[in-house]
Amino acid sequence: MISNIRFRFWGLALGLLALIGATQHIHAAGSKVETFTMDNGMEVVVIPDHRAPVVTHMVWYRVGSADEPPGESGVAHYLEHLMFKGTKTVAPGEFSRTVKRNGGQDNAFTSADYTAYFQRIAKDRLDLVMKLEADRMTNLQVGQRDIETERDVVTEERRTRIDNSPSGRLMEQVRAALYVNHPYGDPVIGWMHEIKQLDLEAVQAFYKRFYDPANAILIVAGDITAKELRPLAEKHYGVIPSKGPAKPRVRPLEPEPQAARRVTLSDPNVPTPSFRRIYTAASYSRAEPGEAEALDLLSHILGTGTTSRLYQSLVVEQKIASYAGSWYSGDALDIGDLGVYAGPQPGSGKAEIAKVEAAIDAVIQEIIEKGVTAEELARAKNSLLSAVVYLKDNQMRRARIYGVALTTGQTVRDIEEWPSRIEAITAKQVQEAAQKFLQIRRSVTGLLLPEAPQQRAKAPGASKDENKS
Repeated sequence: MISNIRFRFWGLALGLLALIGATQHIHAAGSKVETFTMDNGMEVVVIPDHRAPVVTHMVWYRVGSADEPPGESGVAHYLEHLMFKGTKTVAPGEFSRTVKRNGGQDNAFTSADYTAYFQRIAKDRLDLVMKLEADRMTNLQVGQRDIETERDVVTEERRTRIDNSPSGRLMEQVRAALYVNHPYGDPVIGWMHEIKQLDLEAVQAFYKRFYDPANAILIVAGDITAKELRPLAEKHYGVIPSKGPAKPRVRPLEPEPQAARRVTLSDPNVPTPSFRRIYTAASYSRAEPGEAEALDLLSHILGTGTTSRLYQSLVVEQKIASYAGSWYSGDALDIGDLGVYAGPQPGSGKAEIAKVEAAIDAVIQEIIEKGVTAEELARAKNSLLSAVVYLKDNQMRRARIYGVALTTGQTVRDIEEWPSRIEAITAKQVQEAAQKFLQIRRSVTGLLLPEAPQQRAKAPGASKDENKS
């Protein structure tokens, strides 16, 4: 599973970050989150939830697609697939079958900054899944046949998610244009030509380098306490020797953007044009004090829900769009992004999408020049903080919040203090964030346009395959 495709776009990351602060309120109703570190450097986080005898067990590695060697895009996600192939004592596929036989669920996901594996299971089966997960941390057995078989699975996944999806292809190209030097410009799943070249040596080298207890975080949420978990953690993970302290994650720096960029993709499978634009922005781990929180609120006011500026202006008042919104992804180790999107009414063409773009620019410019109202700010704060109601009922989401934060440069204290930081943001700070980050030179604009099949066939000098890329 590829995490950033599901969570970084279309505002879903905003919801995740909004829930980070909710843990402060949950502590008042239940047991406090506890942490400890074992001698081999593996961090442990315990999130008690005693409503049912169930636990969510997760192991997070501080490695993602942005940590891949040049020319090996997709190896982090490829390895995630191969981690289910088996070990010296567990046959290929037996990991998931064992979890299922014991009434549990398991899966994994990869993003640009982290890779995580999880099981949700009854508390009395926790010892079993910890044994299985600890085993594959060091004893993964992968052969040439596994490499070839799983390569076919991954390439087919890429075709389904991206190559056969006009929207997926456009967003891949927009992101590639957004980052001129940073590896965030490479797709998490990898470029097709590089996936096809990944071999056993590349996978084994990546596994040996990054799959180490000192580079991992164990998170267990559910009907358990740190006192109960520590003996199990020491038994299964504490005995794994580390190769040494986790090394700093050094990546190429992104230069200050100098010019706006545009990407246009036409496809006969697109019924109606759509517009999207992404701006590079500060992430929570790299922002100046208050910047990320202001961006969260800015995105909410700009384009979250039917009361947002974009929806009211484009959909309700001008009636030139059928939808409009924004997102802010601040859950990155290095660089965050803020995006806006909209779609004109069905049956529209290039002229109508130009009107949509002009209207979006006008809404953004108004916030830059005049700021936001006290009422808008209060509504955005209440909306973000009210997410605690939903968080209390989702054990997996609570665990995921800590995993994302701790693998992208934040701390447990940062998570707990998030609500008070949101409450402290002023309308002036939101306006300053808009002035700083919503500069057109920081952006890439993507247009997805319909194309008649006969027009494609007439493209001079273009092969059928070239037009699909």
